[in-house]
Amino acid sequence: MAGPQPCPHYLTLPAGQLRLWRCGEGPDVAVLHGLALGAEATAARLAEAWPGRRVTVLELPGVGGSAGLATGDLAEAARRLDAALDFCVAHDAPLVACDLSIAVAARMRRRPAVTLGAGAAQSWARRGWRLPSLAPRQDGTHLTALWAHLRDAHFFEPDDPTQPARLGEPLPSPTELDSTVVAAAADPAAYERLWSACIDSLQLGAAADAFGATGAKDLPEAAALLQALPQPARAPGLPSTKPLPAGLWNQYVQTSRGRMHLRRAGGEGRPLLVIPTGGGSSAQFAPVVTGLARGRQAFAVDYLGNGLSEKPDRAVTIGDLADDMAALIESLGFPEVDVWGSHTGALVGLELAVRRPDLVGRAVLEGPVFISPDFQQDLLAHYFPPLRPDPWGLHLQFAWNWRRDMFLYWPWYRVERAAARQLGLPSAEQLNLYTVGILESGPTYDRAYRSAFAYDTRARMPLLRRPALVCAGPNDMLVDGLKEAEALAVPSVQVRMTPTTVWWPDPEPEAAARAMAIYDAFLSPET
Repeated sequence: MAGPQPCPHYLTLPAGQLRLWRCGEGPDVAVLHGLALGAEATAARLAEAWPGRRVTVLELPGVGGSAGLATGDLAEAARRLDAALDFCVAHDAPLVACDLSIAVAARMRRRPAVTLGAGAAQSWARRGWRLPSLAPRQDGTHLTALWAHLRDAHFFEPDDPTQPARLGEPLPSPTELDSTVVAAAADPAAYERLWSACIDSLQLGAAADAFGATGAKDLPEAAALLQALPQPARAPGLPSTKPLPAGLWNQYVQTSRGRMHLRRAGGEGRPLLVIPTGGGSSAQFAPVVTGLARGRQAFAVDYLGNGLSEKPDRAVTIGDLADDMAALIESLGFPEVDVWGSHTGALVGLELAVRRPDLVGRAVLEGPVFISPDFQQDLLAHYFPPLRPDPWGLHLQFAWNWRRDMFLYWPWYRVERAAARQLGLPSAEQLNLYTVGILESGPTYDRAYRSAFAYDTRARMPLLRRPALVCAGPNDMLVDGLKEAEALAVPSVQVRMTPTTVWWPDPEPEAAARAMAIYDAFLSPET
């Protein structure tokens, strides 16, 4: 899509965090995206259609970056959206509600001035059109069902699901559908509840005409309606993202190398940078962030190109990723951090400590990659099939089964008895978390991950001068690297096996506690 792309930001409310997407400059207009097209795609469309406006799209509670605000009570959702609007737009900024979000808007203190897709929403309510069950399944087909449902919302006449719609906004691209599905899949059950609550509400009469909004048939008509309204006052910029009083909180940080997404915990204390494996997001590393947050400021990062961070189209080396981490540390204003990194993240932590020893205190390096040259070439040739949004959502099954088979075989494409792993299959809910991270990464999912298989760990580790613990759990496919690290006999490096891999699904609690104690003790030598 042409033109400037929307930027995400988190607002911290008493009940949790809400994500918004903002684009453009000019008089404010606030938007509630519909349930058929997500906040990111909606913001991009509106920015192009409404030049000269500062468009702020609030992600609905329970969706995407607002998943932590999920509630089945539309009145409570409305209160949370009102609170968010008070923070981010002028008090008299017009509000636009799209398709099913009109049911939430009907309960808001700020009533919409314009609606889009209200007729479609009312037709869906009249025929009781609900989502199929989105309970995660071991075969991943709940994602396929979600894709088909949202695609049909755009393709068919709202009151006749057998006829393709000939009028309306341009059909969504696979990329737009993909971002909508991925945001919905952050908490599939919450999305399903929200859709049903909106249908129930509209069936009881909470329609656009109940609050005096003017319905627009398309974006140009909506722009004309907004232009005829009194121009709102100029609002200040967005407030900085504040921590939550407890647990994980999210933040976007603009660095000299791109916008990076963090998951944070803790308050005062020494900063700890948690660097994840490649491919997906850092969401699965929440146990490390929260487990090491006592007395520290712990934060996990999504690599540029992965997860919820910006997606530059670039070739990537471990050195590039280390430079990205240095830029992040400097943007946060930390003179020095400790590092905990796993697999790809262990290599990035190692390279960061070699390149910028001034920024690194101590480093835990879990499962650094030591592989033979012939295996390296085999991995680089076969490990990373392309991942691109498909018109029918076929890429969803690829991402799901690619990640699922990683728990079954090493490497995943060597599907044979001798390559079987003894990890056990994660639950469908856990696989959903992993798969959403990969889908968030999209076509650039492989960049950071691929760089690990091209890195010369044997040559770089002897250059390490900062204190480091090289470790791995007994079932880690990279555990043999501990022998390689020992053989290098680097003076600043300790090597030991840990009882388990704490961030894998459902580790044995006592083993996980002992592993966390090992990390904590190494990172806190003074105690």
